[in-house]
Amino acid sequence: MESLKIVKLRENAIVPIRATPGSAGIDLCACIDGPLTIKGRGHALVPTGIAIALPDDGYAAFVFARSGLAIKRGLGLLNGVGVIDSDYRGEVCVGLVNQFDEDYEIQPGERIAQMVVMPVAALPVERAESLDETQRGTGGFGSTGR
Repeated sequence: MESLKIVKLRENAIVPIRATPGSAGIDLCACIDGPLTIKGRGHALVPTGIAIALPDDGYAAFVFARSGLAIKRGLGLLNGVGVIDSDYRGEVCVGLVNQFDEDYEIQPGERIAQMVVMPVAALPVERAESLDETQRGTGGFGSTGR
């Protein structure tokens, strides 16, 4: 069976685990020495103290916001979704943005995001002169109705 390998880069890092057997992701925790305040409408890059190795290039890890933090505290990911490529071996860090006006204080070890490993299709890129026709065509945002 393939596995996700996780290395602690710092002593106070928390190796993530699944909260329940049905959890799609594993919670990433802040690896900080003391509280970190993210000002209202501000942002911060928060280290997790871990590095990962995916089984092969058929996988990538994706970092998503934790819904409770987003809804209750306004904390989301600065770049929407973080992508960790299969060949990256550096520390996993989380770019957080405080979307509310109130400051938020992250505590050491606090769960700040979730990471989901998914298969990816690394298709070869082919330049083309045209694309096939579809029913939708070039209809963009909202073109299929409300």
